[in-house]
Formats: sequence, C-alpha cells, structure tokens
Amino acid sequence: MIDVNGIQLHIAEQGEGPLVVLLHGFPESWHSWRHQFGPLAEAGFRVVAPDQRGYGGSDRPEDVSAYSILHLVGDVVGLIHALGEERAFVVGHDWGAPVAWHTALLRPDVVRGVAGLSVPPPFRGSRPPLETMQERFGGRFYWNYFNRPGVAEAEFADTRTTLRKLLYSASGDAPGAGRPEQALADPERGWLADAPNPEVLPAWLTEGDLDTLTESFEPGFTGALNWYRNLDRNWELTAPWQGAVVSPPALYVYGDRDLVPAFPGTPELIERLPGLMPNLRRKPLVLPGCGHWTQQERPAEVNEALIEFLTELRG
Repeated sequence: MIDVNGIQLHIAEQGEGPLVVLLHGFPESWHSWRHQFGPLAEAGFRVVAPDQRGYGGSDRPEDVSAYSILHLVGDVVGLIHALGEERAFVVGHDWGAPVAWHTALLRPDVVRGVAGLSVPPPFRGSRPPLETMQERFGGRFYWNYFNRPGVAEAEFADTRTTLRKLLYSASGDAPGAGRPEQALADPERGWLADAPNPEVLPAWLTEGDLDTLTESFEPGFTGALNWYRNLDRNWELTAPWQGAVVSPPALYVYGDRDLVPAFPGTPELIERLPGLMPNLRRKPLVLPGCGHWTQQERPAEVNEALIEFLTELRG
C-alpha cells in the first residue's frame, strides 16, 4: 500500500531497473498484467501495477468528482515519485490507456515513454463526449447507460456472472466480437442482457483468474463506474490542451476484433496517427484475432512489442 495523492493505492511489484508503471482498465485490476511482470522484469525493468483508485485494494473515494482525469494523472505522477523515481515509462490498457496518454500529455517531463493498448491517444473533440453519444445513439451507448445513478450497479449485482460475460463478450473468442452494437445497452433490460455466458472460458482466462478478479470487485462497481461519470467533466478540464499532442516516445497496440477501435471516428483517427503523433515509434501494431483484452489475450506479442519499445528508449 502506497500513500499517493491523498489516498492509498495497492500495488504489485517485481524486478529492478527503470520503472515501468502498468495501468489497468475496466473491469480489471493489477492482475490483468500477470503475464507482463516476469518478462519485463527479466528484461531489466522494475514493474509496478497499481489497482487504480476505485478498484481492488485501493481507496474508493465516495465523491464522484474525485475520479476526474486530473485525479487519475495525479495518482500516476504521485506514484512515480512515491516509488523514489523522477521519471518512468507508463503503459495503459482500456481506461488505463487514456490515463497513460494524459500523463504523457500533461506531464511529459515525468514520462520517458508511453504505450497504449486498445484505446488510441487522446485528441479532444469539439463537444462533450456524453452529449455526443447521447445524440448519436439515443442514450443507449454504454457510457450514457453507466451515467444513470445506480442502474448499472443493480445490473452488475451478480459480480462473477457480470465479469464472466464482460470478459468473454469483448474478447476475440466471442462470436461477433468488435461489432459496434456491442456498445449499446437495452434501455429496459440492461447492457449484458444478451451477452453470452460461456460454459467454458477461453484459453487465456482461467477460473482462478476470474476468482481473483471477482474478489477485487466484492465492494461493488461504483468506484469503477465513477470514471465514466466524469467523461464530460474531463472534456471541460482538458480545454487548455485542445490541439495538443502527446510528445514523449509512444507505442499503440490493438486487436482487430476489439470493439473500442471501431468506435465512431476511431478508425479514421488510427489511420492518421503516424502523421499526428510526432514521436510514434512505429505504425500502430494490429494483432489479428485479438479482442479487447489485449495483454491477456496476446501476451507474447504484447510483451515482445513492449520490451523492444522500452529497451530502445532505455538505451
């Protein structure tokens, strides 16, 4: 447990060398990086993965406004300094990717290099994201659904079944993975009403992994959902960085069966990234057959790309 930014964060740690901070997404925990610890430590890095605020063994502030992007970036910067370092490599997946990208955007002096999995670098739109999705999808987009107080919490009351459905349905193993309609919730029946609940988990996810994740969510999903309840506020808070780009060396990796890169406007953004990102070290790496859980579904390819990226920058 580390005191950071006014709260306590639970971390997992392995190895010695330059610091690499691994940031998980929704609905995950530090355990989503279980396949990265050993290889990165063996490659000569000090690897630290926190449960981010609202998750796992870390603190869960009650105030919804305590989950803004500035709080989340503050946690990363504070963690780096609390671990005795001035700078670090920052890697994020899903929600962890926007936190990693924004840490590099807001505090490039602290970030030696940044990598994002699934979610591409941030380019602030002209309108608040919740407002945009409300109009485009009539309130059915899952971001808007998560912003209805208590509704998603009630649907997710059966923690293990919720996680089982979420992890499988967004993976590359699920039929129809990567279709935009997966992001839409039925206004009466909820988001997971039609999500498959597999009898047998895919090879990359064991029942033991699911046990560990289920235990981390026993206090409930409110802390994690509060991240989504700050989307429009984040848009307001980041106005000073309108038009700014991530300047530290960068890497972007995603699966071709991942729903997130198929969001409206995202495919076009990914195509333009090499021209938009001054320090993108290679074209976006696409993993065939991979769904949303990038580092869990394709650990060997992700580890190879990360070690190559980090080792080059360390030199």
